[in-house]
Amino acid sequence: MSAPTYPATAEPQTTPPRRRSRLRTDALFFLIALTVLVVDQITKALVRNNLDYGESWPNEDWFLTITNISNSGAAFGILQGQTFFLVMTSLVGVAAIVLYYIFPPMEHGVLRIALALQLGGACGNLLDRIRTGEVTDWIDFRHWPAFNVADSCITIGVVTILWFFLISEGDRMRSPPHTDSEGA
Repeated sequence: MSAPTYPATAEPQTTPPRRRSRLRTDALFFLIALTVLVVDQITKALVRNNLDYGESWPNEDWFLTITNISNSGAAFGILQGQTFFLVMTSLVGVAAIVLYYIFPPMEHGVLRIALALQLGGACGNLLDRIRTGEVTDWIDFRHWPAFNVADSCITIGVVTILWFFLISEGDRMRSPPHTDSEGA
């Protein structure tokens, strides 16, 4: 009786180039979001630790000051004290950003960066709301509501996406209509 024969072991599988590219793209997306989150949290901590609540630096005569302000509401101070509602809507927003990034996967680099900025900003403000029930705002232009790094990144992300789709839609509308040559 002869010994059973087994098929030769296959060569080690390597990650296909397309998958490696997707992994690299995903890593960059989450690295940008994480960077925004970290910078946002560090700047807020620096402001809270170095300025008393309501204190401004250098002083209120300047056009732009760093002011330690808290906001228990949403943008422009609306929905004050609605922390539970804002936490829930932030969680939905974070999930929507991740799902929109994944399904369908965003192929254009500008859109991926814009979504990463929004994700990092949304997570930064969400973390504040969960931890303290309010968000620390510190960039103060005096004639505009104070904001922070997270707010800035969310706004830049939204404006970038709107700009991208307006430009791409404008290009599509300016291009000649596509005709089907087989139907003639």
